[in-house]
Amino acid sequence: MIEKTLAIIKPDAVKKNVIGKIISRIEDEGFKITAMRLAKLTKDEAKGFYIVHKDKSFYIPLTDYMSSGPVMLMRLERENAIGHWRKVMGATDPAKAEPGTIRRLYGFSIESNATHGSDAPETAEWELNYFFKG
Repeated sequence: MIEKTLAIIKPDAVKKNVIGKIISRIEDEGFKITAMRLAKLTKDEAKGFYIVHKDKSFYIPLTDYMSSGPVMLMRLERENAIGHWRKVMGATDPAKAEPGTIRRLYGFSIESNATHGSDAPETAEWELNYFFKG
């Protein structure tokens, strides 16, 4: 079954100039990129996107970080897109991510870990609608 998921190349990876390498990896993994745009999230957009975390201690630093520079937003499609993208990204902490995963290769820390991916079909639907209306 073909699934859709949101992928974000985060500000640290954009600043590191590895957008092309990450997109090549996405394509090599069999994903079809069906929507893509470079954006600079406002603080309010970042807060809205991460609203589920509003009561957590990392909410303000996370939204500050995600609005600190450009991000690449993508809608990815393939069989098992959500699970496969999460495997390709690797663990949230780049130091604990498997060798060869995007976060291991390009992440700096738990906070600056290069990429984001939806964690469930319902989340993917909400996240995709947040950035790619219609």
